Formats: sequence, C-alpha cells, structure tokens
Amino acid sequence: MQLKPLDFLVALKLVAWGEQRWTYARLAQELGISVSEAHACIKRGLQAGLLVQNYQALDAASMAISAQEPTAIYRVARRKRLSAEASAGENAQSKATGADNPVRPHSKQLAEFALHGARYAFAADKTPSTIGVPTSHSAPAFEGVFAPGSENFVWPHPNGTKRGVGVEPLHPSVPFAAMQDAKLYEMLALFDALRVGRARERGMALERLQALIDPSAPKPVKGPMRG
Repeated sequence: MQLKPLDFLVALKLVAWGEQRWTYARLAQELGISVSEAHACIKRGLQAGLLVQNYQALDAASMAISAQEPTAIYRVARRKRLSAEASAGENAQSKATGADNPVRPHSKQLAEFALHGARYAFAADKTPSTIGVPTSHSAPAFEGVFAPGSENFVWPHPNGTKRGVGVEPLHPSVPFAAMQDAKLYEMLALFDALRVGRARERGMALERLQALIDPSAPKPVKGPMRG
C-alpha cells in the first residue's frame, strides 16, 4: 500500500468537517473526485493510520439492527422475508442510525504526519510565475500576517485571482475543493507554507496546523521574550 497525496487531502477534508455527518457521495462531490476514488482513499487512510473506524457510528448501527430483529421464536419462520427486507432497507437504515460516518481522523497521527512527514512525501514542485489561486502565506486566511513584499505563491489556475510563483497542488482538484471549504483551504495553505515557506512562515504553519488537526495536543512552550 502506497499512500497518495489524494489520501492526505481526504483526511484533511474530514478534519475540516469535524462532527458533521457525511457520505461518500458528498465527500466525492466536494472534492471533485469520483465515489470510487473516495472509497479507495478512505481504505488507504485506514491502513496508514491517518483514519480510524468510527465505532460510535458502528455501535449505533448495531443497536438499531438488534432492535429491529424479531424475537428468537420467529427467526426460523421469517428468515427469507427478513433477508429481502434487510436488502431493500439497507440505505434507509444507515441514514437513520447515523452510520454514514464510517471513519474519522486519527488526530494525533494525522497531525504528526502533516507536520513532519507529508512535506517530504509530497514535496512541492514550483513553476514559473503564473496566475492562480493564492496559497501558503499568500492565502486570504493570512492576509496582514506577513509583511508586504513577500513572494506570492499560487496554485496555477486559469480563474485565479493573483500572480505568483506556481506551486503544484497535492491533487488537481485542490483549487476547486479549497473554494468549497474555508477551513480546508486554510489547512492546505498552511501545508504549502511548510513545503515552500521561509523559516518564520514554517514556524507559524507548524503551530497553527497542529492546532487545527489535533486541538487536544499540548501547546508548545515558548521561550521568554528577549529584547
């Protein structure tokens, strides 16, 4: 199993959603990928330890199934009928129990990978100056954070709003996906700051990205101000 950049994008999307209920169809639609690609990404994410099974959803589904089963005395006589009904009502039952959230991010391990591994596994390829969607410290989320005159970085895109050094995104769908979700956009831009930013930008990105992916992680201890 080889982890792909799209798998990392899917994991960040689940972080952005938080406790929202989602389906594979919605995941595919908002990322601009196919449902089969979404399924494959979730499978690889689980194998890599970036995602974990959502046992709460699975338990809810099991409880609902148990509650709907007939008592033992009727099971033999009604077995065929129940099998047909179960097949016909599978989708409706899943929606009713909330089992449409099969996995969730493994916050600690995903943050560790995002901060210390992904920038090397998915190294940035730069292109000449072009029009595109702002990323890294040039993204809207960081407006005013850095001094004017810093070099702009963009994901090359014909409908972009800014000119700057091109940075190939994790996946061709990234500009589209970022425009659908401000929190996902922020995390993707922070990740690019780790890949192409200067020391100060990388330091800010490390702290902020960790807080977004794994809010329960201990905050870094900062040294005393020197004057």
